Amino acid sequence: MASLKALKVRITSVKSTQKITRALKTVAAAKLRRATEQAMAGRPYAERLESVMASLASRVTISASSPKLLAGTGKSDVHLLVVATGERGLAGGFNSNIVRAARIKADELIAAGRKVRFYIVGRKGRPVLRRMYPGMIVADHDMSHAKKPAFADALDIGRDLIARFDAGEFDVVHLIFSKFQSALVQIPQTVQLIPAAVTKPANDGPVAAASAAVDYEPDEETILAELLPRNVAIQIYRALLENQAGFYGAQMNAMDNATRNAGDTINRLTVQYNRTRQAAITTELVEIIAGAEAL
Repeated sequence: MASLKALKVRITSVKSTQKITRALKTVAAAKLRRATEQAMAGRPYAERLESVMASLASRVTISASSPKLLAGTGKSDVHLLVVATGERGLAGGFNSNIVRAARIKADELIAAGRKVRFYIVGRKGRPVLRRMYPGMIVADHDMSHAKKPAFADALDIGRDLIARFDAGEFDVVHLIFSKFQSALVQIPQTVQLIPAAVTKPANDGPVAAASAAVDYEPDEETILAELLPRNVAIQIYRALLENQAGFYGAQMNAMDNATRNAGDTINRLTVQYNRTRQAAITTELVEIIAGAEAL
């Protein structure tokens, strides 16, 4: 049985931890609202840009003269997985869920006979991927300098990816991140980034109707050549914003659970402390009474 001093020290320690988790929960809740607004504001532009590119792609015939970011290399031998995780922990399974999605995708590609490479964005994805896939990480983009995602970072990542793609380092790029659903739900997503996976609109769809009424100047392939690099950066920026909102939601819930667990632990230790103290007092009384009777 633990001594009274040991129990008291442990209760004090758990109370200190509870103060920290409660403070982290408050900070995460305060930042979640702003991060959610940014993530929601970024979705319409990214979705509309994809719609415009789908409209343009429906008008062109993909050939050797088409933009490489749309036509691809004609092969799918080497796949690059861009894994975007958080810079910090204490967020439950947020980061581990993204890494798990990357591992599932990588194992599927390897089983199909494809070569896999990793491009890591965020600090929390590094240790596991380096340990499980040694020698397969081609780049590691550090985001620790930024308090919040900036479009300049997404632009730098996009330019680096396009330069590596033009150099022939890989054939297909997949972006893996966590889509913000709510403060309680964050869903890992895997989307094809390069070549652009544009879905041609249906004949009766709104994009098809708009494309029928729009004439593009200059031609569609020239416009796509300008929009495709921007789309890469926009989709990366959207992923960073979604990750930020998902991280704060996951951290708020994790710290709330930790605070509750700390409270339960304090109550349990307090009961044990009181029982131990009562037993010690009872033992002392019995010894005093027994000594008095012996006299």
